[in-house]
Amino acid sequence: MNPHWLLPVDGSAPSLRAVDHIVRELPAGTVAPRISLVNVQAPLPSDITRFVSKTVIEDYHREAGETALAEARARLEAAGVSYSKHVLLGEAAAAIADFARENGCTQIVMGSRGLGSVAGILLGSVTTRVVHLADVPVVIVK
Repeated sequence: MNPHWLLPVDGSAPSLRAVDHIVRELPAGTVAPRISLVNVQAPLPSDITRFVSKTVIEDYHREAGETALAEARARLEAAGVSYSKHVLLGEAAAAIADFARENGCTQIVMGSRGLGSVAGILLGSVTTRVVHLADVPVVIVK
């Protein structure tokens, strides 16, 4: 089974450090892992969505996701690393863990945030929740 690495990014410096880590750590001379580059967009509140068409909302999420993925895509492409890109909608940690499970990912590589609640102060709340929800190893890049 070929490795399949999930790389969730939000455009932040910590998530881009995870991209750089993957570029540095790709195994030379072996079968390169498949890389799924993912951004998760939070759903808009219902007081907004009831006044805006579904198409406009979908376009908004797609454009925001593409913006968040842009720098990570540029870094992977500059290093000659192939990847697939995905923009998801939902609560970030659950969407990341679900994507990994549903797509046969063998590990998740993500940046730490160092922000959030007391429980997530060291890693960030999304990172902490992914560690708890994921069924595969999670590599956290500082």
